[in-house]
Amino acid sequence: MPYLRGTLSLAFHHGDIPGFKDFLAQTHPDNHPDYRHQNNMTWDVDGNIGKCYHISLIVFLQLLYYLEKVNFTTSFGEGVSFDENGDPPPIYDVMSWAWLPGGSAKLNYVGVVKRTASGDEELTLDEEEEDGIFWNSESKKPPRSVCSDSCSPGTRLARRKGEPVCCFDCITCSEGEISNETDSTECIICPEDFWSNPQHDHCVPKVTEFLSYHEALGISLTTMSLLGTLICATVLGIFIYYRNTPMVRANNSELSFQLLLSLKLCFLCSLLFIGRPRVWTCQLRHAAFGISFVLCVSCILVKTMVVLAVFKASKPGGADIMKWFGPMQQRGTVLVLTSIQAIICIAWLVSASPTPHKNTQYHSDKIVYECEVGSIVGFGVLLGYIGLLALLSFLLAFMARNLPDNFNEAKLITFSMLIFCAVWIAFIPAYISSPGKYADVVEVFAILASSFGILVALFGPKCYIIVLRPERNTKKSIMGRGTPKT
Repeated sequence: MPYLRGTLSLAFHHGDIPGFKDFLAQTHPDNHPDYRHQNNMTWDVDGNIGKCYHISLIVFLQLLYYLEKVNFTTSFGEGVSFDENGDPPPIYDVMSWAWLPGGSAKLNYVGVVKRTASGDEELTLDEEEEDGIFWNSESKKPPRSVCSDSCSPGTRLARRKGEPVCCFDCITCSEGEISNETDSTECIICPEDFWSNPQHDHCVPKVTEFLSYHEALGISLTTMSLLGTLICATVLGIFIYYRNTPMVRANNSELSFQLLLSLKLCFLCSLLFIGRPRVWTCQLRHAAFGISFVLCVSCILVKTMVVLAVFKASKPGGADIMKWFGPMQQRGTVLVLTSIQAIICIAWLVSASPTPHKNTQYHSDKIVYECEVGSIVGFGVLLGYIGLLALLSFLLAFMARNLPDNFNEAKLITFSMLIFCAVWIAFIPAYISSPGKYADVVEVFAILASSFGILVALFGPKCYIIVLRPERNTKKSIMGRGTPKT
């Protein structure tokens, strides 16, 4: 027995029929004659044995025909059926020999061997039974198979050439693929918007990436945008409050007000580049950006032209030139130049409107939400028109920078346009080489940098004199007849 303990053997399947013992205990042959042993398959007809055999064969074939159609499940869960020979499907109990303390042995039921619906034979062992299999080894555990261990979920089974079928390698599924069953032969590719988890046994939604209001970069840019808007509003308030002082009146106050309002729009339009791209934000962001900056640069261009016109008017024979640069002409010029940009934007939106796009080219496990510009030509014309006006403003201001005036605004315009052009020249290569949300970051930074450059260069010195040096905010000082130069 020390060597035979745990031996597995097969036995004919047996089981208890619920209520059958009670039924037999209450049954008596006198009351139930039909339960006696009888052979209804053979009988003698007129003493003719040959005829009897013939009739028995017919009855047997008839019975066999009906036996093949029998298929039901008993009340205690066992199936009843017969094959083409009238035999029930083979089913055997697996028994394990157990060694009892007193020296005797007993057989424990530990499993079953039966035929499946597909016709294969299946062995099932129940190791969780209290009197289960006794593994007769030092470890008291099931023996290790000479075959490979099962492949866990997240891997696929790759058989080894030239080795038994049960020998294989477990290969981890590739990125974006999973297997969620043991011994999977193939990995499943995750749907488009999903990616495999680190264990490669489940598909999880891909991480989405865009310039968000909740990340540090988005918060910083939003703060700078709102700060610029607040500074513009403050400067506008100072100019309105001191609108009758020489400093404000001498620098074309109406165009200064328009310029400050357009700068506020430039700061605010940068907010459209932050947040998850949607159809309306993609369409509005570049249109608002293009129109706001053309309005801003148009005001600067007209201010520069007015400076040159005033200087020309002071020369002999130049008195008539100012009739071309009156308030109505200034407003009309700004309106026409801005309307051209509006027409460019409308044509761009109608022909090839920018749309949101889910980009997976940068990172396979991420969805980068971005706005496709729709038409590179439209975007290029929009930027080109802004650059043309800025370059023209710079050239005119550069020519007027040395005009005889104690406070020549052309110098400030030259410096502001120099900053503006430098920012946007550096923007183009940085924008093209920046992937995903960082392209939006570059564009927002360019908008904020150029807007702050214009705001500080044009209005910083004026606000300094108006607020902190009011003694210089006089007509004599501005005309050069105040404090003597040193």
